[in-house]
Amino acid sequence: MKFPRVLAIPALITAAALALTGCGGSDAGSDDVVRIGTTESDQGWDVFEQKARDAGITLQITNYSDYSQPNIALSQGQIDVNLFQHLQFLGEFNVANNADLTPIGATQIVPLGLYSKKHASVAEIPRGGEIAIPNDPSNQARALFVLEAAGLVKLSSDTRAPSPADIDRAASKVKVTPVDAAQTALSLASVDGSVINNTYLERSGIDPLSALYKDDPSSPGAEPYINTFVARAEDKDDPTYQRLVDIWHDPEVQQAVSESSKGTSVEVRRGGHELEPILQRVQQTIRDGQ
Repeated sequence: MKFPRVLAIPALITAAALALTGCGGSDAGSDDVVRIGTTESDQGWDVFEQKARDAGITLQITNYSDYSQPNIALSQGQIDVNLFQHLQFLGEFNVANNADLTPIGATQIVPLGLYSKKHASVAEIPRGGEIAIPNDPSNQARALFVLEAAGLVKLSSDTRAPSPADIDRAASKVKVTPVDAAQTALSLASVDGSVINNTYLERSGIDPLSALYKDDPSSPGAEPYINTFVARAEDKDDPTYQRLVDIWHDPEVQQAVSESSKGTSVEVRRGGHELEPILQRVQQTIRDGQ
């Protein structure tokens, strides 16, 4: 059985979503009810939803249209858990909002790639070409590292969170244009290349295997980009939420996730106690850079 999902739009959560009950809610009989927010919608989520139902957990899923909303909704108690972000993004939110949202279990790392409709290789991108990157701080920094590793830009500092201001323009092959993450795929027709998150690859029908270049999810520097279930700090040990983490790693869910990402996602099994120190380091680095 597939449960109806709520579609959230910027600055608006529907009244129906606000009325949903939290974990253990009585609306689902003997089932636990968990309100979960995400920016994703694919076959991996379909299988996850059904597996949760089989385990006695009814997921009430809100699909948000961009990355700015799920953490706000979680902080305000409109949802119980979210699953859409890596630790770097979570750290940026917590520091900027003096929040304490907490990772409770890892899911995967997905490589971040450079794509183009105009060029078949990095070498074909011309000097002075334009590359679009996400403009949110965490994905922007990661995108710049991708471009640096690809030999397209030179960074003028060794900061762990570079911005376009850290690009040595004279020593770089391309110019960089930050855009909203949702616009990176849409920009492909007008730029030489674009660094695109997997969420928007799926929505735009772009083959993740067509990347001209991508970062290495197995490198030690990839830890901040582990994707994770996130809850409010006071709920981090909730047993139903912990069961959701286990269900995500069910072989059938993982098979569906792999198929959706065309084999590009890399499963990560780490508990909240392992993720919290990484998040703390990320947040300290962000504070030190302010």
